[in-house]
Amino acid sequence: MKDLNNKVAVVTGAGSGIGRSLAKSLAARGCRLALSDVNEAGLAETAASLGGAEVKTYRLDVSDRDAIYAHAAQVRKEFGQVNLIINNAGVALSATVREMTDADFKWVMDIDFWGVAHGTRAFLPYLIESGDGHVVNISSVFGLIGVPKQSAYNAAKFAVRGFTESLRQEMKLENQPVQVSCVHPGGIRTNIANAARMGKSENAEAQRKGFDKLAMTTPDKAAGIIVKGILKNESRILVGPDAWGIDAINRLLGSAYQPLVERFSRKNLYI
Repeated sequence: MKDLNNKVAVVTGAGSGIGRSLAKSLAARGCRLALSDVNEAGLAETAASLGGAEVKTYRLDVSDRDAIYAHAAQVRKEFGQVNLIINNAGVALSATVREMTDADFKWVMDIDFWGVAHGTRAFLPYLIESGDGHVVNISSVFGLIGVPKQSAYNAAKFAVRGFTESLRQEMKLENQPVQVSCVHPGGIRTNIANAARMGKSENAEAQRKGFDKLAMTTPDKAAGIIVKGILKNESRILVGPDAWGIDAINRLLGSAYQPLVERFSRKNLYI
């Protein structure tokens, strides 16, 4: 996909953060936009910020499989085609394996993994039909390394990475007209930490302040990197200097990265 002009792009989680910035970046390149979120007020703000772009908004809970499939069919009907799906909607949980509840674990997996998997599968036939499609799934640097108190989030984001890398290979082997990219953002200055669920023993305020200090990249910068990666058909899109550093450490050290994370976590997460 060398040119985004007049392409139909679908973005989940578009009511704030990276999703909103992606909508702006895609609109500036001439995309026709189908934007969704559970936050209808935020979604309306996003739409209002896009000027004269062609945009439709949809309330969508990505944890609802049937709703995702219905959404995909509706977008195809209303726009006549679908070229790009960005499965961006996500949530966070900070809790140890011992203390997190089954309900919280399921909440993260339903949105961060199943939302991505169902979103991909629902839109894939339409992307193939378009003759020029692209799947973009948002993982995380936590899809590259394991981090204490992030086991549920790690599980979801590692799963997104494996699912997406497998799909990319399938599309190539089947000679399908669909490219596939997996995105690994580092710390982005969004509201995800403030909206995160916390375990009972967590110092929520300290955790959130700690995340804010580590957030190195603005949503607009992140969106710009992602869109450039789409146009270059990059299989793995790293967002932010911290993402590049974590990826390099993981490649260099393999599983030996874990003592480094343990030392960092003892100082910054166990507070």
